[in-house]
Amino acid sequence: METESEPYVRLASLRQLHHVVAQLNTARSLADTLQTVANGVVEGLGFEIAAVHLVRAEGELVVAAVAGSAAAEAMMAGRSGSRTAWERRLSLGRQWGALHFVPYTEGWVLDDDEVPEWHAPSPVRDTPDAWHPMDRLFAPLYASDGELLGVLSVDRPRNGRRPGAWGCEALQMYASQAAIAISNARLRSNMQRALVRLEREQQALRASEESFRQAFEYAPSGMAVAEMGGDQHGRLLRINDALCRLLGRPAAAMRRYSFSDLVHPEDIHTLLRTSAEGGRAELRLARPDGSHVWVSLRNSVVADTADGPRYLLTHVEDIEERKRHELQLAHRASHDQLTGLPNSAELRARLGSRLCARPDRPAVQSSFLPGAGPSGYAEGGPGRLYGQGGGFWDLEGLGGIPGAGTEPGTGPHSAGSRQAPAPYATAVAPGGPPGSPGAGGFGGSAADGGADPYHVHAVPPKGDGPGEKGLAVLFCDLDGFKSINDRYGHHCGDGVLIAVARRLEAGVRDDDTVARLGGDEFVVLADGLGPAEAQDLAVRLRNAIIPPIQIDGRTVRVGASFGIGWAGCGMTAEEVLQSADQRMYVEKRSRSKGQRRAG
Repeated sequence: METESEPYVRLASLRQLHHVVAQLNTARSLADTLQTVANGVVEGLGFEIAAVHLVRAEGELVVAAVAGSAAAEAMMAGRSGSRTAWERRLSLGRQWGALHFVPYTEGWVLDDDEVPEWHAPSPVRDTPDAWHPMDRLFAPLYASDGELLGVLSVDRPRNGRRPGAWGCEALQMYASQAAIAISNARLRSNMQRALVRLEREQQALRASEESFRQAFEYAPSGMAVAEMGGDQHGRLLRINDALCRLLGRPAAAMRRYSFSDLVHPEDIHTLLRTSAEGGRAELRLARPDGSHVWVSLRNSVVADTADGPRYLLTHVEDIEERKRHELQLAHRASHDQLTGLPNSAELRARLGSRLCARPDRPAVQSSFLPGAGPSGYAEGGPGRLYGQGGGFWDLEGLGGIPGAGTEPGTGPHSAGSRQAPAPYATAVAPGGPPGSPGAGGFGGSAADGGADPYHVHAVPPKGDGPGEKGLAVLFCDLDGFKSINDRYGHHCGDGVLIAVARRLEAGVRDDDTVARLGGDEFVVLADGLGPAEAQDLAVRLRNAIIPPIQIDGRTVRVGASFGIGWAGCGMTAEEVLQSADQRMYVEKRSRSKGQRRAG
């Protein structure tokens, strides 16, 4: 039977239990909570020694807190045991509700395992319920989801007896509350670490933003941030001072534009072809005064947040000087240094760009014309020369070709190397077998014959009809230039060449090409002319060259002989120039030396 005082003892124990449980919630950190748990066992549950074994992330259980014995704390604190050894301990012995009791008669098998423990020496009582120094009592600590947080081990009850039903119930209740306190403390600890980490990340972000701001604002080259996607795609949001200075526009005005609004019209396709991510392009941007500056654009995509809007960061580098230098080098490589006209290589490149390997319609031998001989030149028509493709040129206005003789090797150039041009080879008509010349309606480059849907075939005119237009090639050789060079020196000769170049340029259209082939030879490319128009152009240019030229106080004069050829697909640039050159010599031989000499 219960004694009269037993309810009062239990009430006092309950009050003590309530007190130590209340202490669990006053700890500020996880370490403080663990120590409070161990202290509560000693202060309120009647045990002299208690230890808290906490499960670590790697699975081992470490002695995180010890109460009641300095010697036990010195020996056990910080040491750990494996999860396997602890599971073996909890599986042995007797289960008192949620507690695990391993009596000394069964626990000797655990003496050599790796779990840290300490047994206080004490006398052994000879009673059935006496606590033996080698007895072990464990209270597992479980979270609300069943996760094992740790194990609370207790030793040496103050009354020297194994705990009864009330003692076991009190220890179970305390272990349950301790597990809640440890879970809350661990959560707070994780939150505190997360807050500290977040604060550090924010500090790093602020430092990074400040570094970016300074790098952006004070960069020596232009920087811009533009919107990416949406209705305002490409609109400039942020511009640094260097870009404003480069384009001569204030930042407030720049924010009304995108780069597509500022790019040169010829470079808009270059900008559009530039990839948004990692794109790079060299193009021209406009200034308020209408001028343009060459820049190099490099794009990078940046995100405001992990899933936030994306922006385009553009680095703008001034390459005006480099481009100017490149253009100067390209101009020097493609233009004559003395006259500034396109040189021989540039002339052949421009002429070759208009030719393809496949003629659009069959070329016709000039011998089909009435009175044309095997050489392709007219026999009998004074002053009229029939050429390749059925074209003809009346050269009487250039001095006339009396008789228009066709024998090679006559006249002042009688070395025999200059022959009358051979007629075109007969070609297959359009629509012929695939792969044959003239098959299909499109041509390609003369080099590879590849198809180009934008190519417009060059076809020599067949007559004087209004629809007979072609690409005329006027080959010009100066008469009397050698005597000026020999008499007055190369400086005077250079002045004559420069004056002739300017007069030729003034006498042609903007789209025509005037080139210096070398020495005193010039070539004019004039597209869209008929035979009569080409003849008139040659007459005008010759008349523009004849007037006196003032060089260092001297007055000199030169004449000019012109040969008119026609460019046609199926020919090479060299063949076209050779044809016009040969016609020029035919025209030169047709006039007497006195007629040719004007200087």
